[in-house]
Amino acid sequence: MIVAMKAGATEEQINHISDRIRGFGYTPHVIRGTERTVIAAVGPGDKKEHIEQLKSADGVENAFPILQPFKLVSTEVKKQRTIIRVGDVTIGDGGFVVMAGPCSVEGREQLMTTAEAVVKSGASILRGGAYKPRTSPYDFQGMAEEGLKLLAEAREKTGLRVITEVLDTEDVEVVAEYADILQVGARNMQNFALLKKLGEVRKPIMLKRGLAATIKEFLLSAEYIVTHGNPDVMLCERGIRTFETATRNTLDLASVPLLNELTHLPVIVDPSHGTGKRSLVRPLAKATVAIGADGLMTEVHPRPEEAWSDGPQSLLPEEFDKMMREIEPYIALRQSETN
Repeated sequence: MIVAMKAGATEEQINHISDRIRGFGYTPHVIRGTERTVIAAVGPGDKKEHIEQLKSADGVENAFPILQPFKLVSTEVKKQRTIIRVGDVTIGDGGFVVMAGPCSVEGREQLMTTAEAVVKSGASILRGGAYKPRTSPYDFQGMAEEGLKLLAEAREKTGLRVITEVLDTEDVEVVAEYADILQVGARNMQNFALLKKLGEVRKPIMLKRGLAATIKEFLLSAEYIVTHGNPDVMLCERGIRTFETATRNTLDLASVPLLNELTHLPVIVDPSHGTGKRSLVRPLAKATVAIGADGLMTEVHPRPEEAWSDGPQSLLPEEFDKMMREIEPYIALRQSETN
């Protein structure tokens, strides 16, 4: 249920309602807005008698059930957009952030060349996989901690923030030591043990949509992270598996405005994995800005034909630069409409 406190409700009243909520068997989550405080009571069911009792308490303006199965990530609970700050980079404030880099960290020269190219073109976050979940056990699995060290070196050299994937609960601590944002890949979207563990981390999480996940399942996975203590979650639409075989996946662009209606979390789009085709990344990057996403993630490699993974969908640095120039008018138009 949601308990909306009156404007000017005292801390004592907020604490009292939180205690009452605990007494009913729910977990209270206090959400402080600019004008008033809302307390989300998360638990098994919203009993009518509990709602009525809370309505009559001092400092309470209203109490009502949460209709969506995902509670804390819902716009029912929190109307204001979640803004995630990663150093000097802000995600979810109406701006547009670009994450770019190779699918896999393959070595110092490859990573540094890419990092220097993407920062020059205007990216603010460097992506690169140190741990790689691969369909085949014979494919390259990543450089592990050596790859993380190279990402940290690239951050030091370029000023770019770093996002990289974490695959296992055992790796969370070491990845969090090096990365600014921890990514949950599509294959791990419903790895609930990992999601719970990431709820304890004090760093932002980017959750990628699963290969066959519904929007409801996607948001419930995000709910796992938030309910376990980490509110800094962003969602990534990276394509879903359908009957279509002309592209690697089907990039569900309709999910972006829908997610913006259902949740206050920032939404990122990954057209590289969404299509698997280099030629489709640039047009879909423009669409990503136009439909209201908070950012874009693309794969860039200095020599895609030599890439150890995902070469066909990786942009050359000059193609990435062209993409950045192409999306500038769309970003400017969106900002003018917002202002």
